[in-house]
Amino acid sequence: MRIAIVGAGAIGGYLAVRLAEAGTDVTVIARGANLEAIRKDGLRLAGEDGGETVARDLATAASPAEAGPHDAVLLTVKAHQVGPIAGDLAALCHDGTSIVTMQNGIPWWYFHDHGGALAGTRLQTADPGGAIAAHVDAARVIGCVVYPAAILEAPGVVRVIEGNRFGLGELSGAMTDRVQALSQILAKAGFRAPVTKDIRAEIWLKLWGNLSLNPVSALTHATLVDLCEFEPTRSLIAAMMAEARDVAGALGVTFKLGIDKRIEGARKVGAHKTSMLQDVEAGRPIELDALVGSVIELGRLTDIATPHIDAVHACMQMLTRRIAEAGHGLRLGQGGDA
Repeated sequence: MRIAIVGAGAIGGYLAVRLAEAGTDVTVIARGANLEAIRKDGLRLAGEDGGETVARDLATAASPAEAGPHDAVLLTVKAHQVGPIAGDLAALCHDGTSIVTMQNGIPWWYFHDHGGALAGTRLQTADPGGAIAAHVDAARVIGCVVYPAAILEAPGVVRVIEGNRFGLGELSGAMTDRVQALSQILAKAGFRAPVTKDIRAEIWLKLWGNLSLNPVSALTHATLVDLCEFEPTRSLIAAMMAEARDVAGALGVTFKLGIDKRIEGARKVGAHKTSMLQDVEAGRPIELDALVGSVIELGRLTDIATPHIDAVHACMQMLTRRIAEAGHGLRLGQGGDA
């Protein structure tokens, strides 16, 4: 199987190195300084155990058109980055190509093959203007829930904080040959890649933490362990999770663990900055709609009130506006700014 990885950031880089090391035919699609570094020095991966691996001579491309058709496309860019490149993805596809969506939050395809009263509904927060659906056939999609925490330390350098699990699932719940083949390839590369018959439930389990921990972390500049051990923020996070649980329940999703256990799992990750906090500090665009706005939109569609989520979302909207106006990131420390 020939695999293209669109976006060699933290997760894309992690996947690329491990897959290449296992002998998979991988093409990395990147740009700018990251692409230059990979082409010059290879892609360096620092593991949880402190060891380092360098994937040299990786096949690289600056665009999907340059890369050409592959058997599977791992889409590892952030949710807000999918729309702008959706029209380019056709260049990576032949008739049997799968597109594996690895974004956090509610995906654009959520109501495809869903059934029920909301079947076929397009979420504005997940796919503004329908740009993704217009260019990507949902029949190609394999859903994926990304659990590892990793950071892009420098161009061409990825550090894994913890985790190696990627949950996979067809939108229909079917156990197809293509999803099982992908699971086996990821397992050969050292990842845990179980196939679920209910990928939406697994998306909600991951989102449960992302929609609460990420924005509260970004607003307070606190790490996961700090958020979870400080009672006021822990209570706020729990209230947001309770509202999201009610929204998910209205869509037929049941959580397999309680709120306290989910928060405890985050606490055990330790002094880790969430991806949203990292983006705030770096002044990068934030996945606010996919992680938070989408749950509010689903709440409106299901007549479920989300007052705590609404309030945090409003504060995050102001924070993103302030960062855009400042033109740089915001970091607590000397001078207060990055």
